[in-house]
Amino acid sequence: MNWNIPNILTLLRLLAAPSVAIMFLYFDRPWADWFALVLFISAAVTDFVDGYLARAWKQESKFGAMMDPIADKAMVVIALVVITGFSGMNPWILMPAVLIIFREVFVSGLREFLGETAGLLKVTPLAKWKTTMQMVAIAVLFAKGAFEHYLLDGPAADGFSFLALGANVSWAAGIGFLWIAMILTVLSGADYFRKALPYLRDPK
Repeated sequence: MNWNIPNILTLLRLLAAPSVAIMFLYFDRPWADWFALVLFISAAVTDFVDGYLARAWKQESKFGAMMDPIADKAMVVIALVVITGFSGMNPWILMPAVLIIFREVFVSGLREFLGETAGLLKVTPLAKWKTTMQMVAIAVLFAKGAFEHYLLDGPAADGFSFLALGANVSWAAGIGFLWIAMILTVLSGADYFRKALPYLRDPK
């Protein structure tokens, strides 16, 4: 592994994935929500920065190519588990979260099974869009938790406030973005399965 900036950013993003959940073990809410939000957004930004720098500086590597999608999936899956937990297993969150996690595991299994031919499952524009929408949805839902708990516990607890409006808007927008992400995720998974299907048939 080359210790260049793109690879270091990718590694930091991978380490940030479990740290999002750990925030809720060591900090009370709303601080845990805010820390998780800042950590998740920072990690999401590195997803775009490390790839751009690797291409611009001609520092693309096998380590980066392997770790980048792993870090993305770890960030999304762990964050969705956390959000599903603190949303009280709300079906509007649970349904898309389950389908997104299922797709990520399914495609990872396809790539592992295909081995050397897994190159045919290269990242597509649709897959990039689904990852972007997943991260936007998760960030907005973390913001909802931060607004809501500050509203309940802080000085703005009584009466109408922009924090209350922010919590409601974040909740509605976050769910909407998450369902859009789910649709893109399922379509992307179906596209990968279609491409892999000829290699999954037994010889006659």
